Amino acid sequence: MFEITFIIILFVGLVGVSVMLFLKIPVLVNLKLEGPSSIQKIKQKGQGIIKSLSKERLLHKLLSQIRVWTLRTENKVTISLSNLREKSKENKVKFSSDYWKKLKKKK
Repeated sequence: MFEITFIIILFVGLVGVSVMLFLKIPVLVNLKLEGPSSIQKIKQKGQGIIKSLSKERLLHKLLSQIRVWTLRTENKVTISLSNLREKSKENKVKFSSDYWKKLKKKK
């Protein structure tokens, strides 16, 4: 029952979209674009930004990003090491001194 309902809704939706496209295509074809398109504007802005950046400035930004990445990585490693040390201390407490004696007795 649900499948039939979903198929009907899908069919009605597709028919509705096709009708809208059929009615709007002639309007879109007659539409005239004024000035450069948005893609051309973006390209022009991008070229302007690239020209305004010097090599030293790009190198400075790149090295700054590398430094930030390195510091973040170092921080994560430090946290991981401290967690491992805590787990190691917990495991030492759990290990009893008569562990080997218990193993020998079981055999």
